[in-house]
This record gives sequence, C-alpha cells and structure tokens, in this order.
Amino acid sequence: MPETRARKDPINANEFNYQVFPRMPQPGGNTRMSVAPDMTQENNESRRTALYLVLDQIPPGKVVSYGELAQMAGLGRAARWVGRTLSQLPADTRLPWHRVLGAGGRLSLQPGTPSGEEQRARLRAEGVGLRNNRVDMSRHGWRPMDHNS
Repeated sequence: MPETRARKDPINANEFNYQVFPRMPQPGGNTRMSVAPDMTQENNESRRTALYLVLDQIPPGKVVSYGELAQMAGLGRAARWVGRTLSQLPADTRLPWHRVLGAGGRLSLQPGTPSGEEQRARLRAEGVGLRNNRVDMSRHGWRPMDHNS
C-alpha cells in the first residue's frame, strides 16, 4: 500500500493528499520518487462547490480575476483550473461567470465569439466600463472585505 502524505499549500494552507509511489527508473540509471495528486471525484466536487459559492457572491458591477477567485475559494494558485471549470458550466447557468476576468482586468474571451460578446454585453449592462479589452480593476474589482462592495 503506498504511503500517503499531507502537504500544506504555502499560500492558503489547505491540505491536499499526495500518493507517494515507489521509485521509478529514469534514463541514465537515476531514480526519483513519483508523486501524483489524489484527485478523487469527491475532492473535485468539493473544489467546484467552494468555487461556485464564492462566484455566486460577486455583486453586479464588480469583477474578479481567475486567480483572485481561486484564492477566495481556498483553492490556492488554481487560476487555470477555475477557467477550465467555468468553461464547462451549462449554457443556462445562473452563476455570474461573466464577472471573472484574466489578470489585470483583461477579458480572456475573444471579441467576436458568442461567449465573448455575451460577456461584454452582460458587463456593460451592469455598468462595467470596458476599454482596450480591459476592465478598470481599481474601480470595478470586488473586495469582499470592503463594506462598500
């Protein structure tokens, strides 16, 4: 039975289990430990639930980056995972996916695509101004600890 170790993420101190497997032969005769994350269905479901709970709290007219959303949900540095997960939402979702942007307020969805145009239209309808494919994060960024957000 493989040894199981818990590792603390230095950013958010969440614990993730890693399975440690026997040493694997490497080219040149070297060996190293093979470490693979224990990504069970239950773990993925709890990560999605945490993500959706925070996403649902972003108020109209406010935006966050993928990385900020990951950190707020306790997922550490999981911006790419957040983007991938949001891209798999059903078309009729009520979650405000359009309020999640790339780093620095950059809109990641391309203009001219159906999803890109829908995101831009939804943001404009909420009073979020767009300039050069970006949103002013100092004006529209969501900071849940601020009382005026």
